Amino acid sequence: MNKVIPDLQQAIADIQDGATIMIGGFGLCGIPENLIQALCDKGVRNLTVISNNAGAEDFGIGLLLRNQQVKKMIASYVGENRTFEELVRSGKLQIELSPQGTLVERIRAGGAGIGGFYTPTGYGTIAAENKETRTWNGRHYVLELPLRAQFALVKAWRGDALGNLVYRATARNFNPVMATAADVTIAEVEELVETGSLNPDHVYTPGIYVQRILQGSHYEKRLQSKRVRSEREEA
Repeated sequence: MNKVIPDLQQAIADIQDGATIMIGGFGLCGIPENLIQALCDKGVRNLTVISNNAGAEDFGIGLLLRNQQVKKMIASYVGENRTFEELVRSGKLQIELSPQGTLVERIRAGGAGIGGFYTPTGYGTIAAENKETRTWNGRHYVLELPLRAQFALVKAWRGDALGNLVYRATARNFNPVMATAADVTIAEVEELVETGSLNPDHVYTPGIYVQRILQGSHYEKRLQSKRVRSEREEA
C-alpha cells in the first residue's frame, strides 16, 4: 500500500478546529517542521497539542502558539517560550504539565491500550492533585491515565512508501511512541527511499503505525542555544 502524500496541505486536510494532535520532537530536535508550518498556514484553531515542550517563540510549536491556534498544551517543559507564558497568564491557553517520564509513559500506555498505571513520580506535589493515589509496601503511587490523539505528526530521517521509518540519533526522541498513540499518524521524512531498501534492523517505527508519509524540505534544524567553550574555560 502506497502511503505517500504529494503535498503538505493534502496530508493535513482532515485536521480541523478542535483536534487533538501529538507533535514529535525534543526541544527543537526531531520536530516535524514542515507539518507544523502547514498547520500554521491552514489556520486551524482550538487545538489540543501534546508534546514534550512548547518550542521557541518563533520556531516549532511556538509558531502555533504565537498565532493563538492552540487551546491547550499537555507538556513536560515550557520554560523557553515567553509567548507561552504570556498566553497562560492571560488565560488564553490551558496547560497540563506532566513529568517527562510520566508523559512518555502515558503516551506509551495510550498506544498499547493500557488503561492507566501507577508511578511514584509526583506524589505529594501539585502533579498529583485530584488524582487517585495508593500505597504498596510503604511506597506511595499516583494513578496516571493514558494519552491518545486524533493525529500524530512525527519526523524521521528516512522512510519508504509503506510508512516504515528510520530515525537518526537523538532526533528519534518522542516520535516513535507518538506514532503508536494516534488514530492517524502523519510522518515527514528527510529522504523518501525505495520500498525494500531500508535495513529492517534500523526500522524503529513499522509502517503499520503510519497512515501518511511525505518528504519534507528546507530543514532548519535550529538549535535552541549554542555555547562554545573559550580557551580560558578549557584551561
